[in-house]
Formats: sequence, structure tokens, C-alpha cells
Amino acid sequence: MKYIETQTLPSLGHAEVRIIAHTPEAARMVAEALRGCFAGAEQRSYPGLDGDTRLHLTVDTATPAGPARARLAAGLSPVGAGAHSDEI
Repeated sequence: MKYIETQTLPSLGHAEVRIIAHTPEAARMVAEALRGCFAGAEQRSYPGLDGDTRLHLTVDTATPAGPARARLAAGLSPVGAGAHSDEI
């Protein structure tokens, strides 16, 4: 069953990121890695449906930092990029 969330789009130059992990620590590690690449706002954490953790954060895609700056400037795709079987 696919779940499609409906809400307003983030402002221009920003992206909403949703992280789903088995533990809060794993979700925080992914969020920290993203904040190392993009400027971002404070994260919001929610309990998941099956005891998992859902973490939401907004990143500023117009202000890449660290490793993302060079990769985005060169137009390179991240390693392992591509659609997953459950994506639309």
C-alpha cells in the first residue's frame, strides 16, 4: 500500500525531507548527514505507525555546503541514485 502525503510545497529553493527509520538514532544520523550538505531548519520527529521513527526536516537547496556543493556544481548524481521499486 502506497501512502501519498498531500500538503503545500515548500518555498522555492527548499525541500522537505522525510526520514523513516527503525530507531531515532538512525534517523538523526541521516538528518545530520543532510545538514552537513545543506543548510536546514530544525528537525521534527514523530512516532511511526509500526514503532518506527519519522523525522521531517526542511533543507535549503539553494545553499549547498560541504560535499554537496562540489557535486551539485559539477552536475553529478549521487552514487546509487535512481528510483526505487516503491516510488512513483
